[in-house]
Amino acid sequence: MAARPKTLPAAIVPVWLGCVLAYYLTGVFDAWLAFYTVMGAVWIQIGTNFFNDAIDSDKGADTEKRLGPVRATASGLLSRNVVYGSAVVCLLIAAIFGWLLFEARGWTMVAIGIPSLYLCYGYTGGPWPLAYRGLGELFVVLFFGLLAVMGTVFVQTGQWMWEAGLLGLQAGLLSAVLISINNLRDREEDTGNDKRTMAVKFGEPIAKKFILLEIFLPALLGIVWIWRGDWQLAIWVLPYLLLGVLISRGVMSNVPGKIYNKYLALGGLQLIVFGVLFHLGASC
Repeated sequence: MAARPKTLPAAIVPVWLGCVLAYYLTGVFDAWLAFYTVMGAVWIQIGTNFFNDAIDSDKGADTEKRLGPVRATASGLLSRNVVYGSAVVCLLIAAIFGWLLFEARGWTMVAIGIPSLYLCYGYTGGPWPLAYRGLGELFVVLFFGLLAVMGTVFVQTGQWMWEAGLLGLQAGLLSAVLISINNLRDREEDTGNDKRTMAVKFGEPIAKKFILLEIFLPALLGIVWIWRGDWQLAIWVLPYLLLGVLISRGVMSNVPGKIYNKYLALGGLQLIVFGVLFHLGASC
């Protein structure tokens, strides 16, 4: 429960997309490097979830009013020491895979790895927690989108490619849908706990519009793929919008509450579907 396995697509899909794009652009694919990358991403994600579970409990951000899934620390199912300790173990495992990537690609992996490891904690903890300052969505776009996809392509090819930035932005926006829905659902509770998420700062109407932007902008960015001559990378992914429309209609027509858990699940599925469709498009 504290590991939150339903969030793992946000770690796995960008690495998968990066590997697909690297092969599409260069014909290069190293299975071992792909394995090291996805393992590093997954253990960082799980470690982040553990820290989030414990820190939110310490700060009183998870209360009996919570509309989302039960949190392990706040509910007393696990002690805070066990959860914090589990988070540290996850980071150590991630660091092992990071070392293997360092041996393959050098100091660039250190420059990527150290901020990633710190922000596992710094997302909700430390002197300037991003999640409590309304920067959660930006963090996700940067680290679970741009950096994840571009970094994966670099690991595979040894090159930085602007196309990876484009795909990373698409993936990051779709990953941000998850945290935006989560924060909108918890807006009332967060307001009373000094958790200044974007939904708290800007209010419900604007937060809903941000979700629409995160859903539909990736499709619009497909124009850049068409401009590059890779029309299939733009066209093949468009069916993900079927889920996007369902999420959008649900979010816009319902007051934030437990029903948003349904749209959160659909958001995770939407990200996976985008990954499958992009893979198919790149295989044509």
